[in-house]
Amino acid sequence: MKVLLLNGSPNARGNTRAALEACAAELISCGVEAEITDVGTQPVSGCRGCGACEKLGRCVIDDGVNAFAEKLRAADGLIVGTPVHYASPGGAVISFLDRLFYSGQGRYAHKPAAAVAVARRAGSVASIDVINKYFTIAQMPVVSSTYWNDVFGLVPGDAERDAEGMQTMRNLARNMAWLLKCIALGRANGVVPPVNDRSAATNFIR
Repeated sequence: MKVLLLNGSPNARGNTRAALEACAAELISCGVEAEITDVGTQPVSGCRGCGACEKLGRCVIDDGVNAFAEKLRAADGLIVGTPVHYASPGGAVISFLDRLFYSGQGRYAHKPAAAVAVARRAGSVASIDVINKYFTIAQMPVVSSTYWNDVFGLVPGDAERDAEGMQTMRNLARNMAWLLKCIALGRANGVVPPVNDRSAATNFIR
């Protein structure tokens, strides 16, 4: 079993990365492979709304989004971490997720997922809510912890001093590992994911 962790911060050694590393270490201790990918400092283009991905099966903008999408298709779970910018997730991670899920066309269904937000003070819960919406529309079970999945810090090194935040990260990882093992056990005993009806699509103006 493998979980991908996406660091939505341009700071590869900052507090968001520290929160995800705490998750990754606990996942590994639970017998689950973990891999962290950084969004990086390069600009991430937003979705163009061209619809080409419906035919191609991938985004026409060939960058890290497509590479991550291929990894996610083979993985079992996902954790997305974001810094909080103006009470919402960072712009790069939103652009990344828009294209990842729009071009994914339901390929990530039934993979457990979780959002993690890191803030100086406020906006973390709102940011978690924004990211969770990607999961719920993609039929991905949302994994919870013993508190909201947030960690507090301003400068690198602060996150490690947030004892409850780091505890929340470890508990989140344990819950993720447990759910993955439950799913694997269910499949081994003939419990397979449902095939849901997507035939109806209505618009509010019609």
